[in-house]
Amino acid sequence: MAERDVFRAPKGTRDVLPPESARWGELVARFADRAARFGYGLVVTPIFEHYEVFARVGESTDVVSKEMYDFLDKGGRRLALRPEGTAGTVRAFAQHRPTAPWKVWYVAPNFRYEQPQEGRYRQHWQVGVEAIGSDDPDIDVEVIDLLHGFYRDLGLRQVRLLVNSMGDADTRERYRAVLLDYWRAHADVLGAELARAEQNPMRILDSKLPHWQDMIERAPQLAEHLSEPSAAQFEQVQTGLRALGISFEIAPRLVRGFDYYTATVFEFQGDALGGAQNAIGGGGRYDRLAEEMGGPPSPAIGFGSGIERVLLACDAEGVLPAPADRVDVFVIDAVGTVDAVVLLHELREVGLRADRAAAGRSVKKQWGAADRAGARWGVMLAPTELESGHVVLKDLATGEQLEVRREAIAARIATLRES
Repeated sequence: MAERDVFRAPKGTRDVLPPESARWGELVARFADRAARFGYGLVVTPIFEHYEVFARVGESTDVVSKEMYDFLDKGGRRLALRPEGTAGTVRAFAQHRPTAPWKVWYVAPNFRYEQPQEGRYRQHWQVGVEAIGSDDPDIDVEVIDLLHGFYRDLGLRQVRLLVNSMGDADTRERYRAVLLDYWRAHADVLGAELARAEQNPMRILDSKLPHWQDMIERAPQLAEHLSEPSAAQFEQVQTGLRALGISFEIAPRLVRGFDYYTATVFEFQGDALGGAQNAIGGGGRYDRLAEEMGGPPSPAIGFGSGIERVLLACDAEGVLPAPADRVDVFVIDAVGTVDAVVLLHELREVGLRADRAAAGRSVKKQWGAADRAGARWGVMLAPTELESGHVVLKDLATGEQLEVRREAIAARIATLRES
């Protein structure tokens, strides 16, 4: 009989299995702890929204025009899978009107139909924050500090921070005209992409196409056109970062990938990754997005950081290794009764990681399974000892073993682990 085909995960997705999944859990736990210390609460939004919500990231962007998964549901409504974290969170703010400033964090999958690459999949995960309802430049410093410290807590050291300002509406209007004239003068290089430049001239600055880089490098700089209020806002952000001892570089070409950004934008790059795909997180201000979603005018700032890309940076620097897949105690059952089930329950209830081998294995094979599980202790239920109310406790590191009263074994091992 022919062997059946094995189902596989769709292209651009991947399974995360133990012990690697424990590493993900550790990363998210550290992020949640740091976000809580900064006053951010967890927000959970739908994986799919009405198409128009995510279209707000910019109709001229590749994310919306080429990469977003959108579809009609059975009721004929046009929906889309979440391509990034900000739009859905701002929609939730506009809908529920929580007290501002509203400071939230998230961990969620995003979906983009693009060619998969290392650390970036068609379904990829991000942690991020959004602070909605304040235009204070010190909030810009706060969110950058949150992300900067998160990378430090993971052990990453080869990380660079790039910052820039997108200016205010007056700034961008003046700059748009100057930049568009420049792109038109290079129509032979842009080719068919000139039409995209006409829609949003700054989008070309974000391109990674090698044969455009010289042209982009010589393009007019936004910083040369900042209005006085924009320049003052950006200077206050820089002053705050310096006061916290956070090193940064001003990157005049940094515009990020979405149309909603205003004023401060920033990106963290992992130098250990090398190459062009070294961004591990970033974000910026989006002061008009809440109003576009039907909410009150609410200046805001946030960031997203890709879990897969961050873990690649950790691998490159040799930090945050996957934890050993081990247990504290392994139960060896030589009696074949319900006693093993009861003992496992008691061990787990006092906070110990406990396991056992499949029923019916020989005692020798059970001890072998204990070794493979990396257990620190083994507890054997043997007929003679159980009759006298005892079990055998074995230290698998030293080989030392002793009899312990059955009713005291869970507390005894818990105490040993803490000592």
